[in-house]
Amino acid sequence: MRFSMFLFTACLAGSLTGQAQDVPKKQAEFKPGDVWLDTKGEVINAHGGGLLYDKGTYYWFGEKRGQSASEGVNVYSSKDLYNWKPEGMALAKSTDPGSEIAANGLMERPKVIYNPKTKKYVMWFHLELPGQGYNAARAGVAVSDKVTGPYTYQKSFRPNGHMSRDMTLYVDDDGSAYHVYSARDNYDLRLVKLTDDYLSATTQDTLLFSNHREAPALFKKDGQYFLITSGCTGWAPNRASLHTATSLFGPWKLVGDPMKGPMADKTFDGQSTYIQPVQGKKDAFIFIADRWNPKDLKDSRYLWLPISFTNNQPVVEWTDAWTTGVWKK
Repeated sequence: MRFSMFLFTACLAGSLTGQAQDVPKKQAEFKPGDVWLDTKGEVINAHGGGLLYDKGTYYWFGEKRGQSASEGVNVYSSKDLYNWKPEGMALAKSTDPGSEIAANGLMERPKVIYNPKTKKYVMWFHLELPGQGYNAARAGVAVSDKVTGPYTYQKSFRPNGHMSRDMTLYVDDDGSAYHVYSARDNYDLRLVKLTDDYLSATTQDTLLFSNHREAPALFKKDGQYFLITSGCTGWAPNRASLHTATSLFGPWKLVGDPMKGPMADKTFDGQSTYIQPVQGKKDAFIFIADRWNPKDLKDSRYLWLPISFTNNQPVVEWTDAWTTGVWKK
């Protein structure tokens, strides 16, 4: 009886311990390159993504990936940037085999912005049509009344006839929105102003530079624009570059590599995707990159690193672990 009771107690304790282990530990710091779990204990699946801050909450949109397949766009929410709640699919693949966003196509680098005039959330992404590899090179657009979606696919096109692959969106201080995109088989990087509803490209479209660059990440500080890009070496990492300008339409000046630390010449084995301002902090920006794993894209890791400034130029220095406490309010 005593032995049986001991077994019962031990089993109960083990069961309770197992239950406790099933609850993900709340995170309080960033660990670049580590496995990052969401609040349900699942690996975050939001690659090539971007963030939107809306009504006190951050939303992270990114590619949902299988081992290699493009499976749509996931969205997560967070109050603190460390702990992310899965909100499901923002934009799913269509089950209609005739759709432009059906299976066997690509939906890459999704970015979402909010239009206060139309009260719509607008998503842009790099779209490749089903079964056509990388031949289409189009920009896709979807909209939603709710930040987490589901988003309704609208259309795809080549802005002013130009190829559109790796891309980002940027909303300036006056509310004007811009699409930055790789064109001419990624040899050109271009910028186009969007229409007032953010759903289409205007004819205000310019070549920023022709250096065979992709993965644009854009931000602004003290009236100066900063643009970090990657070279075009497939899934393999390469050296990042930084361009600066006082106008979005240029001229843009190449000022070098903003990375610092181990493997800085390979962007810490990663590739830029977005730069996120931190709410409530002065001159606080997070450099966001993907550490791609081409053998299992779902397992591609995330590199989030703080941006500092030296002589008003951004510096991204490697750190194994950090918090937003690195910035003063």
